[in-house]
Amino acid sequence: MQLRVAVIDREKCDPKKCGLECTRFCPKVRSGIEVVKLGEDGYPVIVEPLCIGCGLCASKCPFKAITIVNLPRELESDLVHQYGPNTFRLYRLPYPEPGAVVGLIGKNGTGKSTALQILANILKPNLGRFDSSEPSYEELARQFRGTLLQDYFTRIARGEIKISYKPQYIEKIPKVVRGKVGDVLRRVASPGKLEKVIELFELGHLLNREVSALSGGELQRLALAACLARDANTFIVDEPSSFLDIRQRLRAAAAIRSMLSSNIRILVCDHDLAVLDYLSDKVFILYGRAGIFGIVSGPFGVREGINIFLNGYIPTDNVRFRSERITFQVRPPSQQEIIEGGMPLEWPEMTKTYDGFRLEVRSGRIYPGEVIGILGPNGIGKTTFIKLLAGVEECDDGYRLEYKSVSYKPQYPEPRDIVVEKALRDAAGPKFETEIYWSEVIEPLQLERLLDRNMSELSGGELQKVSVAEALSREAEIYLLDEPSAYLDVEERYSIARYLRRIARDRRAYIFLVEHDLMVLDFASTRLMVFTGEPGIHGIANPPTDLKTGFNQFLKEVGITFRRDPETGRPRANKPGSQLDKIQKEQGEYYYLST
Repeated sequence: MQLRVAVIDREKCDPKKCGLECTRFCPKVRSGIEVVKLGEDGYPVIVEPLCIGCGLCASKCPFKAITIVNLPRELESDLVHQYGPNTFRLYRLPYPEPGAVVGLIGKNGTGKSTALQILANILKPNLGRFDSSEPSYEELARQFRGTLLQDYFTRIARGEIKISYKPQYIEKIPKVVRGKVGDVLRRVASPGKLEKVIELFELGHLLNREVSALSGGELQRLALAACLARDANTFIVDEPSSFLDIRQRLRAAAAIRSMLSSNIRILVCDHDLAVLDYLSDKVFILYGRAGIFGIVSGPFGVREGINIFLNGYIPTDNVRFRSERITFQVRPPSQQEIIEGGMPLEWPEMTKTYDGFRLEVRSGRIYPGEVIGILGPNGIGKTTFIKLLAGVEECDDGYRLEYKSVSYKPQYPEPRDIVVEKALRDAAGPKFETEIYWSEVIEPLQLERLLDRNMSELSGGELQKVSVAEALSREAEIYLLDEPSAYLDVEERYSIARYLRRIARDRRAYIFLVEHDLMVLDFASTRLMVFTGEPGIHGIANPPTDLKTGFNQFLKEVGITFRRDPETGRPRANKPGSQLDKIQKEQGEYYYLST
């Protein structure tokens, strides 16, 4: 007999506007057994042990608010936390190890943040007993006997675990933290750590700036510095790479590793696989159905674990959680393949000057069917260049570029007073109803549950996904996407990258992609534009070049080398000073394009 899991989405369910089809059509209810009943709050409750899993309630629900899945019965004893009746549940937990950096990888909505909050002692696991007394830490230790979690929860109960937690949504920091950057760090820093974190995260010039005036990348660096500066023996870091450029991401990863010692535990969750690979010693994989259930598997060695995730099959659990493997282009397209069939789109030399910053754009061209990846440090003018191409900004001489049709996704989407479904229908037109559109846009980005929501009510991550989908849904000659992967999980990022390549190929479109996730650039791009100069002062937009030249040019400035994984073809950062790192630097091969 299988374990029945029934989840009712309270945001969709509206008992006052339906005929309670979940109750009327249930065979068990019609035979006199109360499988579905109304709770005290007026919402239906499905009694899972009595449910036969016929799925009639889910299919008849007019709001599509019910999901019923079957899981292996042996998972029942692995239940760690459930938020309430017919809600999301998490099975098993990852565990931090002394002297190691443990990484977490998985889809959004499968319980990563729940697991991190449990281990950070913010959320106490209830072992599924949401309607009775919560378990003590002694009971939790017994539940996980024979594992490192037993020792972990025992030490929490004794007060021996000192935790420093860096949350995921750093944009909320200005709402709860007031004052100047230097004062904030001095309040939380332990003796001897203040100067170190200021140097590691390059915050010296920001010490007198108000927290409320910081950009997204500056807030992230402040949050990381505050987390690592505390007197703690366990550091839990949720998504450290958001809003940071490639150099800052790898520098942050090195800073986190620098805190490691034999008695220090570090647990990190991140969607940038290059950063997670560079940072971690071991990884846990979370899989399941977003918002329904999550299962933790592992630990695995970092290379093995990331490759397992990319392959979509976990051999230890004998579970395939994705139908397709994620693979990378080991051989980039040749110039002849790029230019075949179409006239190039060209832009002239131009300049754009703001207060204290000047961008110089070199003339360049893009061919039909190309995806031009744009990379460079923050504050170097990438977004300004995209705005010039989009016609949102004009050059210093007053000239404004104009093209036939442009679809533009800004770096920070603005919420609008429109229902998500209408926004996507307006953008997609008749293809909104097609199966291929749903399989390549709606389903990979998990937009079904957002269709009846107003865009003004969406969270930052939800708004980002809708904005990306809206931009890609329009019929246009030119697509300009500014950091589309922010907030997206690994699978969503590669769904977007794959769809970009499809649009470029099928529509013969011109696509520009500003991105800091190096693996997304590697996966999607045909050529690269590398921005150089001095951030915040002077930027140079160099013309597009081939992937090898572009990556080598950029990574040489950063001082990091990458190799190819022989199994998946994904780029992997070499440890600084390693033998391969030294060899590649001597050869000038900072980015190997072959395995």
